[in-house]
Amino acid sequence: MKTVNEKGYCAIGVFRGKTSHNLGTLWRSAYILGAAYIFTVEGRYKKQSSDVVRAWSRIPLFNYKDFDDLLKNIPYDCRLIGVEIDDRAEWLHEFQHPKRAIYLLGAEDTGLPEYVREKCHFIVKLPGNSSLNVGVTGSVVLHDRATKVPTDFPPDHRDG
Repeated sequence: MKTVNEKGYCAIGVFRGKTSHNLGTLWRSAYILGAAYIFTVEGRYKKQSSDVVRAWSRIPLFNYKDFDDLLKNIPYDCRLIGVEIDDRAEWLHEFQHPKRAIYLLGAEDTGLPEYVREKCHFIVKLPGNSSLNVGVTGSVVLHDRATKVPTDFPPDHRDG
C-alpha cells in the first residue's frame, strides 16, 4: 500500500533574488519537474510572462523575510541543500538527493553568503567556470533530481 509522500518531496527557492523574471522561469520549471513549492528569502515576486503554464495557480510560493525565517519553517527531517560554486560542494551529477529536500539558490551576483552555506546540510555545484542564470540553475538541479528520485509528476499542464 502506498502512502502520501512515499517518494518524498522537494522545494526550491532563491536567496536575495534580483529579478522576478528568473523566479517566474524557476516557478514554471518547479511545477513541471515535480517540486512541491517554491520560495524566496529576502526577495519579492510578482507574476511574470515567463510563467506561461500558470504555475502560480498550481504550486505555492512562500516568501521568507530572512534566512532565520526560512530555517524556522523547514519541514521536519527535510535537508537544506545550497547550490553554490564552493570547494566543499559535491558535483551535482554525483550527488544522491535526499528523499525530502529544499534547494536554495543564491543571486547571480552574490551567491549564498558563508553564514548560509554553513547551515546547509549539503552544498552542490554544477560544472562550469561561472554561475548560470538562477532559473537555468534551478531547472538543472530539479531535472537531476527528477532523473534520480522517483517522482509523481503533475498532470500535463494542457489538462487544466
